[in-house]
Amino acid sequence: MTLLTISADSHITEPGDCYVDRIDPRFRDRAPVAVTDERMGAVMIIDNGASMVPYGMVAAAGRPWDRIGPFEYVGWDELHPGGWDPEARLVEQDRDGVSAEILYPSVGMLLSNLPDADYKKACFDAYNQWIAEFQATAPDRLVGVGQTALRSVDEGIDDLRRIADLGLRGVMMPGVPACVDEGDYDDPRWDPFWQAAVDLGLPLSFHILTAGRNLGDASYRGPKMNSFLGILRANQDIVGTMVFGGVFDRVPALQVVCVEADAGWVPHWAYRADHAFERHRNWLTAPLERRPSEYLFEHVSFTFQDDWTAFRVVDLVNHEKLLWANDHPHSDATWPNSQALLAEHTAGLDPAVRDDIVWRNCARLYGLDAGRSSERPQEEDTP
Repeated sequence: MTLLTISADSHITEPGDCYVDRIDPRFRDRAPVAVTDERMGAVMIIDNGASMVPYGMVAAAGRPWDRIGPFEYVGWDELHPGGWDPEARLVEQDRDGVSAEILYPSVGMLLSNLPDADYKKACFDAYNQWIAEFQATAPDRLVGVGQTALRSVDEGIDDLRRIADLGLRGVMMPGVPACVDEGDYDDPRWDPFWQAAVDLGLPLSFHILTAGRNLGDASYRGPKMNSFLGILRANQDIVGTMVFGGVFDRVPALQVVCVEADAGWVPHWAYRADHAFERHRNWLTAPLERRPSEYLFEHVSFTFQDDWTAFRVVDLVNHEKLLWANDHPHSDATWPNSQALLAEHTAGLDPAVRDDIVWRNCARLYGLDAGRSSERPQEEDTP
């Protein structure tokens, strides 16, 4: 049996000309560039060496665990060409049994954490142009999301409009807005931005590792492996900020996506949030109209890849907010074995619920034509 699937979180690996050829000329001498490092092979150099992204570490889908590491030499010819070649990407989708992917950046995740807001703005504008060109090859299968640096509320709204004009389907938000003077995301001054996203039909995504917490920093306790478990926390904090800050009361049509932070934890978070509301609501700066779990289950979608627990808790959450993903070509990807993994993880699940999670919810959220074809068979029997 082959399931119809749409990945709600996949990535490209930005090519060498992504930024250099499209960036504001004032920043061209600092633009991210692709080089071959003698120790790591294929890398992207950020801001003249201020940071480096080893592509062998990033684009490691399908590689065995003992060949995934920052100091493993991986040449350009060993990478998945679908990271930058749209025609090759369609072939890689077919190999994994995926009919479409929501495409996020890779280098752009690291750029989200840089303190120089002007540099981020220049890089994101260049990336948005490139991903729109990439998407144009097959817009129903290659679904790009743009980036915004959020140097101000008004500029952020302008970014949303430009992203929509480019034909992109969503926006990857920085975990922390660049304009700290306008407050965190629960500040009412952001409400016009949220409303603009609603009016433009752009879901807003918060991806892991874009809030200033990276695997390479020292903000974790114990062995380094412990940091891998902690990367979910930044996304949980953003969700809590928006729920407890009353954002969804003030902008009731807003939809946001918590990306690659798994979903098995959501029922417990909902319980804990409701408990806090029942026993400690005097901590709130403004009253909430409903219980926190109600906002969570109505306004926040959650992507996950091999989190089998997400399929076990569908009765404890709004399953229409669960979005399966393959994370290709990153190191946590289920590619090229997504079909086998889903067969195992969804065994015994109601087929209608299963199909919602593995393709239909994503199609609804992003308005994908492929998903609207409800007459299309969701299964094929193997001869």
